[in-house]
Amino acid sequence: MPTPIGRRPVLLLSRTPAFEYLTKVIVAEITSTIREIPQEVRVGRREGLTRPSVVNLDNLHVVAKARLGEAIGELDATKRLEVKVALGYALDWAELKLLG
Repeated sequence: MPTPIGRRPVLLLSRTPAFEYLTKVIVAEITSTIREIPQEVRVGRREGLTRPSVVNLDNLHVVAKARLGEAIGELDATKRLEVKVALGYALDWAELKLLG
């Protein structure tokens, strides 16, 4: 789900069932710099953002859960699949690349 760290939106990647137990979570940066590469997933108003952007799976971070703001949106099933494929490209994992 897109959520902010300060004023910057990020995509929470840590699994929901473990969220309440974790003190740190994995996030991917969301940026309005669109490069049209397979490691990016387009997001925008439908996902709760104010402008066209991309989730950049080349930029993953582990951050303290306390730094996260409230959720600002969600990804539908199609976008979640696109994130898995983009993560496959970012990590060079063929198994995930083949999902697309």
